Amino acid sequence: MTENDGPRILVVDDDPAIVRLVADTLSAAGMVAVACSSGEDAWAAFSRDAFDLVLLDIMMPGVDGFELCARIRAVSLVPVIFLSAKDEESDKVLGFMTGADDYVVKPFMPRELVARVRSCLRRASYAATTGPGGMLSCRGIEVDRAAHTARLHGEPLSLTPKEFDVLATLLEARGHPVATRELYESVWREPYLASSSNSVMVHIRHLRSKLSAIDSDQVFIETVWGVGYKIAP
Repeated sequence: MTENDGPRILVVDDDPAIVRLVADTLSAAGMVAVACSSGEDAWAAFSRDAFDLVLLDIMMPGVDGFELCARIRAVSLVPVIFLSAKDEESDKVLGFMTGADDYVVKPFMPRELVARVRSCLRRASYAATTGPGGMLSCRGIEVDRAAHTARLHGEPLSLTPKEFDVLATLLEARGHPVATRELYESVWREPYLASSSNSVMVHIRHLRSKLSAIDSDQVFIETVWGVGYKIAP
């Protein structure tokens, strides 16, 4: 594969067919895929080189995905996406508890995988740009993650912790739509279920009400039908 300036993705799976499929999919999307067939090789590669994201299988001999994710998370905040045939809720919960940013079940659609990867890269890039104490702002909304404060046009917003995280996540997307599933799993840190959309809708409704109480002339949080929500610049 020819090197380019795209994001470097570490792909870890002991199935050569999966590695080839993922590598070809990422390469076609302008990314650089570095493949490893075992947890030991992947840990050595991660310790030696810099990567922008890790795509990680769970069921591998020796160092499995959960252990490798824990090792990575102990030294780095690089995004980690589990790519696994294990679709039990307990496996997903353990994956998120280990420190994963997303969980994709095999078999997967290539376009969905690329979308998930780009979403994680976008969030990580914005966090790296603003820094831990960076101010998120758009259309008069200001969110300070470090101080855990939120304002609209200088007026304080009284938000619950989940409302605060939902608003910050939408701002971090910089005008791009955030899927309901992505929003739920990012804020609640739990696998998305059929009923999870209700929790997201309730928090969006409360946020809209609190924003409207200060400025009723604008619709700050827009619904992107069939996708999720966004705060358009």
